[in-house]
Amino acid sequence: MVKTASTMLPLGTQAPDFSLPNVDGKAVSLSDFQDSKGLLVIFMCNHCPFVIHLREALAAFADEYMAKGMGVVGISSNDVSSHPDDSPEKMIEEAKTAGYNFPYLYDGTQEVAKAYKAACTPDFFLFDQEQKLVYRGQFDDSRPGNDKPVTGADLKAACDAVIAGAPVTENQKPSIGCNIKWQEGKEPEYFTGQPAV
Repeated sequence: MVKTASTMLPLGTQAPDFSLPNVDGKAVSLSDFQDSKGLLVIFMCNHCPFVIHLREALAAFADEYMAKGMGVVGISSNDVSSHPDDSPEKMIEEAKTAGYNFPYLYDGTQEVAKAYKAACTPDFFLFDQEQKLVYRGQFDDSRPGNDKPVTGADLKAACDAVIAGAPVTENQKPSIGCNIKWQEGKEPEYFTGQPAV
């Protein structure tokens, strides 16, 4: 399994626009979250062991913070020709099975992932009320096989600060996961050419 780290997009970056189909068939756009207290964008997928490791905690985390006024959206950008388990049809099943109550969007052109410089699954991007980037990094220190509990501590601290209108610590650890499965020949310039997992 090849581990890929976040690109660590510069803090203060304005959230790149998107309008993508949700698992319910409706389009969801960045503008839908303009009245939220903040916005968490998660690049994720169905098959990645790093995402599966957080699956239950992620569903609970999203429910907790959406109830507090935070916008949460998941985006799958993997090439489904090479990874059919990540197809939109399978995403519908996964959202139901995992209990994802947030929009789970399909980025078929991979342009949104490239706009965010997303590198891995999961890759977390937290924006404040002005949709400026205040956190990009890990959910917590837990990884498959390292026996550390899944707490969401890092992301919770960042979300709590955004909701409170307080500054988010700039001491942020990159998320680690499987690389996004780019369409062959269309890999972004920041992708290092690691083999697919």
